[in-house]
Amino acid sequence: MIFFSRLKLRWKLLVVVLPLVLLPLLLVGSVVSYRSVELARQAINQVSRDDLEHMASFTRHLLEAHHQQFQVYQQQRRDDFITELKTLLQFARDLIADEQQRVSRGETTLAAAQQRVRTLLKQISIGESGYLYSLTSDGVLQVHVSREQQNISNEQDGEGHYFIRQMCDTARTSAPGSLHQLRYPWRNEALGETELRDKLALYVYEPAWDWIIVAAGYIDESLADLRFEQLALEELKAKIKEKRVGQTGYIYCMDSSGTFRLHPQQEGQNFIDARDSDGNPFIRQMCDTKQGWIRYPWQAEGEKRPRFKIVRYDYFAPWDWIVAVGCYEDEFYQTANRISANTAKITLLVMLAACLGSLLLVSLASKILTNPIHHMIQVIRRVKAGHLGEQMHIGSQDELGELAATFNRMTEIIQKNKEMEASLAQHGKMASLGVLSSGVAHEINNPLGVILGYAGYLESKVAPDDPNYTYIHEIKRESKRCKKIVQDLLSYARTPKSVLAPTNLNNLLDQIVNFAANHTDMHHVRIRKQFAADLPPVPCDGDQIRQVAINLILNAGGAIVGSGELLVRTALADGGVLIEFRDSGCGMDEQTQEKIFEPFYTTKDKGTGLGLAISRQIIEQHQGRITLKSAPGRGTSVRVWLPLQPEE
Repeated sequence: MIFFSRLKLRWKLLVVVLPLVLLPLLLVGSVVSYRSVELARQAINQVSRDDLEHMASFTRHLLEAHHQQFQVYQQQRRDDFITELKTLLQFARDLIADEQQRVSRGETTLAAAQQRVRTLLKQISIGESGYLYSLTSDGVLQVHVSREQQNISNEQDGEGHYFIRQMCDTARTSAPGSLHQLRYPWRNEALGETELRDKLALYVYEPAWDWIIVAAGYIDESLADLRFEQLALEELKAKIKEKRVGQTGYIYCMDSSGTFRLHPQQEGQNFIDARDSDGNPFIRQMCDTKQGWIRYPWQAEGEKRPRFKIVRYDYFAPWDWIVAVGCYEDEFYQTANRISANTAKITLLVMLAACLGSLLLVSLASKILTNPIHHMIQVIRRVKAGHLGEQMHIGSQDELGELAATFNRMTEIIQKNKEMEASLAQHGKMASLGVLSSGVAHEINNPLGVILGYAGYLESKVAPDDPNYTYIHEIKRESKRCKKIVQDLLSYARTPKSVLAPTNLNNLLDQIVNFAANHTDMHHVRIRKQFAADLPPVPCDGDQIRQVAINLILNAGGAIVGSGELLVRTALADGGVLIEFRDSGCGMDEQTQEKIFEPFYTTKDKGTGLGLAISRQIIEQHQGRITLKSAPGRGTSVRVWLPLQPEE
């Protein structure tokens, strides 16, 4: 019990909860593992056969989807091809009609009109090698790319039919304007073609000129995407061949003649007479029955004895393919045998994994419960060290969450009390500083005035080339600097109350910028103004805002080494007016930014460190905000926000 009492809370949870979880888990796991082996042996055969059934059905559905997809696509392409031929024929007819009207009006001759039509029609191509041509009703070509005025009535297609005579006979006996269609095999020997291809011709008869206008093209050119279909089929076959059934089983397809159309190694070979180890022609049997189950012994190369194979096969009628999925039977039973043989090992591994998982889960649960407590302890230690701004994270609504919220409220109250004490101390310091400043100003200003007076008198009496002139000038300059330090000290200690009056900030800033641009410290800086046009009057003390703006502009000029730029802009923001001073100077690091508004802190060699402190004091009297954003080498942006309606 002493050892248990010394444990951390997390380890106490582990010691208590872990046995309650592991003991029932071990008992239930042993019973379940024994029963699962029995059920697995019973179901393994049926599951394996179902897998073969599903694989065969899935493969057949893939082939059906591919077939249907490209059947619809090819039919659409054929329809588009016929529509294109009809459109070209209608164009030719309209062209002939227009030229015939010109002939009737006497604007041209029949020969000239026919020549223009020939020229235009010969420029039209259909697909890669199709074209428009025209012939008379007795078979004489009138429009052709190379054989005009030849009689082709005795031309025969690839099957020996006089297709030109058929076109002429149909045209003479049909009504004018009737559209006819003819499909025939053709091989253009002039272009070096060696194989017959189906050609589709649409033709119409124009009796006015005794012309049969024909639009013809190869059908396979209209189905140019057959190559895409072939590539898609090859990709589909590759995906099917990648599928494995069990360890060595696979999917294959053959046609009714026994030729393998899809096979991992023997695609394209015919095995109609192949026999199993018992001499039975199992391939022929599958080709005859088309679909079903078959079981046969088979001895593969490198194996010492035959093993029984079981195959589920189905018929895909559109391609006359038999889809077969096969696997060795012993691979089905191997899983069940392995389960039986390794029951103890698997049970042990499962138990170890369960114990490890339980250990991790219990550890995680204890961590989830104790982490907030550790976090609270850390926060309490930091608060004890004086960091009153630390807050506890409230991540839940339970007792710990309520404790964290209560502690946060307590630290907030303590911090407010500290701030009040600091504020009172600051007020006391300011009061003492005011008294001290008055005394210092009284005691120092009088001697400084005398020093400045005598220095000015001596400066006027000594020639500039006199060696003592430099010392006198230095005395005068340093005395003025001392007087300014005293004046800044008085300004900070006794900042006058702001007298608010509606002020046009754009005009005020414009005057300040023009004044600052002529200052000797700003000659190397280009000042840009970007004032909002719709800026309303702002209640503020113009003299005090002028003091703030001049201080910020001169600070920006001092931060810019060499030439640089300062942007002064105004804008409406958050129910008030925003004044931004953005320079391209050297910037400040984070440590400097934290102290830059503190009294007597300065980065300048001869600064008093009161300029920004006074500026912040003035802006806070206006119920506004002054913020600073800077980075080394990226310049500084100071933003002053003043409310449009200050509170009373």
